Amino acid sequence: MEILSNRILNMAESETLAMTAKARELKAQGKDVISLSIGEPDFNTPEVVKDAAKKAIDDNFTHYPPVPGYPDLREAICTKFKRDNNLDFKPEQIVVSTGAKQSIYQVVQCLVNPGDEVIIPTPFWVSYKEIVRVAEGKCVYVKTKLENDFKVTPQQLEEAITPRTKLIMFSSPSNPTGMLYTKDELRAIADVVAKHDNVFVMADEIYEHINFVGGHESIAQFENVRDRVITVNGVAKGFAMTGWRIGFIAAPTVIAKACNKLQGQVTSATCSIAQKATVCAMLLDPKSSKDIIDMRNIFMQRRDMVYKLLCDIPGLKVRLPQGAFYFFPDVSSYYGKSHGEYKINNSTDLAMYLLNEANVATVMGSAFGDDSCIRLSYATSEDLLREALRRIKEALLRLN
Repeated sequence: MEILSNRILNMAESETLAMTAKARELKAQGKDVISLSIGEPDFNTPEVVKDAAKKAIDDNFTHYPPVPGYPDLREAICTKFKRDNNLDFKPEQIVVSTGAKQSIYQVVQCLVNPGDEVIIPTPFWVSYKEIVRVAEGKCVYVKTKLENDFKVTPQQLEEAITPRTKLIMFSSPSNPTGMLYTKDELRAIADVVAKHDNVFVMADEIYEHINFVGGHESIAQFENVRDRVITVNGVAKGFAMTGWRIGFIAAPTVIAKACNKLQGQVTSATCSIAQKATVCAMLLDPKSSKDIIDMRNIFMQRRDMVYKLLCDIPGLKVRLPQGAFYFFPDVSSYYGKSHGEYKINNSTDLAMYLLNEANVATVMGSAFGDDSCIRLSYATSEDLLREALRRIKEALLRLN
């Protein structure tokens, strides 16, 4: 008799975390591995936020908070949405969780019944598909094109929607591509969704503040779909607070209450100290906060440098990302080539070749639903990025 449940046996491990773990193993063996696999800013949390956490400890915020989050935090999140996105929410529409990943999981659990279809444009963040599968939903993948900046079109969405469609999931700025949707593009998507009363949208906006083209646009701004949009965000990426584990949703009240109910049985409230630190983070204006502006500017400098280096590698197809801190180049011109014992047939082969031959950790595109690409994170120093790209270029040129 099998000890473990089918649910866990059928679940895939997070490929991004798996590649990061492999890189750490090689480092522990003494290999000089440069990791471009992890989605984590290489910056420290702003001092003012850390000070707020220290004060929370001194003020004895060390007891159970309310399940959906402290009232002042949910008020601060509402203030953030109004200031940054011109969106009006009430505190009862906000649920604070232990990271945006938990927020997404709870939204799917509260909306999706077995057999319901969830439309996911590819490429997508790795955990979307497994989160849907755990809810026994059916993933409906809509393939986007590099030439269209990996963005789904209204026509593609319309063709994918069926009477079984319950949810559409996407991120903007995107992990893994770094692309983002414009206001007009989101309006066109909203107009498609508005025609289908039973279809909801989950907009993952965790990279909102790492945006190189101007103001961030939220699909929740459109009146014709506002009551069917769940916006997911958090502090991990834009505030360099990955370890604080704070994510949140802004949702129609009925969905927020459902997520609160589920969270009450799973984790209850998230860390009280991290919540008090997040109140401070939410009140930082991204248009004037030096910490946020400096981090974004440094990411943009790295993006421009990496773009030039990638464009100098023969055979790669590269688009200039507009946000986040990833590149998602098409590497399929190297498929069918080999070097020594390595034969490259797909993105997994190529990622493992680069890890073992060049000592550079990337993530295979198949993890994100597009096997023609690999993902590289530029959330590390310029010196390491230059060396990593030098190694990648040399390793690729050895393939024939």
